Amino acid sequence: MKHHSIKSACAAALLLALAAGTAQAAYPERAITLIVPTAAGGGNDVLARVVGQKVGELLGQTVIVVNKPGAQGAIASDYVARQPADGYTLMLGYIGTHGINPALQKLNYDPVKDFTPIGMVADSPTIMIVSTRIPVHDVAGLVKYSREHPDSLSFASAGAGTAPAIAGELFNQATGAQMLDVPYRGSAPALTDTLSGTTQVMFPSLFSVYPHLKSGMIQALAVAGATRSSALPDLPTLAEAGVPGVDVPQWYAIFAPAKADPAIVATLNKALNQALADPAVAKKIGEQGAEVRSSTPAELGSFVESEAARWKQLAASRQLAAR
Repeated sequence: MKHHSIKSACAAALLLALAAGTAQAAYPERAITLIVPTAAGGGNDVLARVVGQKVGELLGQTVIVVNKPGAQGAIASDYVARQPADGYTLMLGYIGTHGINPALQKLNYDPVKDFTPIGMVADSPTIMIVSTRIPVHDVAGLVKYSREHPDSLSFASAGAGTAPAIAGELFNQATGAQMLDVPYRGSAPALTDTLSGTTQVMFPSLFSVYPHLKSGMIQALAVAGATRSSALPDLPTLAEAGVPGVDVPQWYAIFAPAKADPAIVATLNKALNQALADPAVAKKIGEQGAEVRSSTPAELGSFVESEAARWKQLAASRQLAAR
């Protein structure tokens, strides 16, 4: 009788293991939600939709993009960090949510501990653009104009503490300019007002502004990074233009809540990297001014740790604040 009980227990355990394996292999069984921490229409939103559509095709499920803007990405980040780690809620994180913002203020989430890295998506340089409604054509001209008209210039940002805001603040510090930061709920509305001349300067990612550079309503002056952009090879860096210390490269990556199942993480990373390797996806991303960048989950995890440390140190040394 005892032998029969042992056999029954073993059989039950085997059935449970098989059932678990079947359930795991079935992922995903329903639609996946990809949270974007910025407003619809901006560079992050476009990137999420391009990549999300292809990942959905590869996984055989729909990837639904949901915008949750506000608090410099903290609203979306906090939301995702509190969701079940079942692979059905993901987030397009970026330099603001996992680098700058946590370095500037106390938040309800930790950029390292509260997320499972899935993989990198793309890089896009931060560039300095100006409205053609002001009579400047290079960085030196803008610095001179800002000194001659100290109360007339403002720069649009995607919200206090975001990469465009920090780049503008670093530029002010480096040059003595007193441009006023005008925060918006995302890069799309900020860019709209820069195009119209309501604000005169902006430091967006090239990804969010690239299609507008040929409109004639704005002009790019420099790259706010260590190197020139392959998309705009003739555009100097701010350091080359005489303004060192404004290095705000922008990056984008996919995250899940902490403690996601390694098998699900592997499935998502494989689909993400396959999507990024697709020539049509790479072309769409490149046409917007970004560059595909893939990684393993471990590589992304190490990168986020380094970014969090870098921005914490920079915030302290340059006395940056979320305001």
